[in-house]
Amino acid sequence: MSESINDLKQEAAVAAAQLLENGMVVGLGSGTTATLLVTAIGERVKQGLKIVGVPTSEKTAAQAKSLNIPLATFADYTQLDLTIDGADEVEVSTLNLIKGGGGNQLREKIVAYASNSLVIIVDETKLVEKLGSHFKVPVEVAQFGWQSTERVLTKVGGNPTLRVREGKTFVTDGGNYILDCAFGPIDDPLALQRELDSIVGVMEHGLFLGMAKKVLIGSAQGVKTLP
Repeated sequence: MSESINDLKQEAAVAAAQLLENGMVVGLGSGTTATLLVTAIGERVKQGLKIVGVPTSEKTAAQAKSLNIPLATFADYTQLDLTIDGADEVEVSTLNLIKGGGGNQLREKIVAYASNSLVIIVDETKLVEKLGSHFKVPVEVAQFGWQSTERVLTKVGGNPTLRVREGKTFVTDGGNYILDCAFGPIDDPLALQRELDSIVGVMEHGLFLGMAKKVLIGSAQGVKTLP
């Protein structure tokens, strides 16, 4: 099953790479789907496509460099033409997202907000009627006092769990911890966003609301597009 899902993501990634045009400054997402995307972009660059990428993680930057994709930072460009990234969940009716399963939601959101357009690539299993149906909301928090932030997130119904990888507390590229919050299906994502934004110690969270302009979906029937 994992191989077939990977194939669906691959098809969507290749389709997304075709959206790029010469001269674009492109935000490069993070995570497993974005890895497929960067590979597809690398193929286009090899064929002569002239773009500049702004990576959302150190891992993405390393992969892009290995494929000879030119990279830049916000010191070079403060406005991006397009960002392409994956998502953990896509709410079909709104294109609202949960992101951050890979642990880079702060950098991903900074890059997405600086872009004229955000395109998301997923396989069809990531489509939901309500955010939070299958995935927790990752909340990136400062290491200092994280236990206090955890208590507040518990009070607002998040049931937070400190993210651990390979027996060690996971640390983001920005030097923060992640508390994965199981809110369950979210009836009012905007209200939850406001709640999370108001908590001291929260650096960013995985609710990406009203940001995606287009979603490319790898499906058994081919690549579909929302809206």
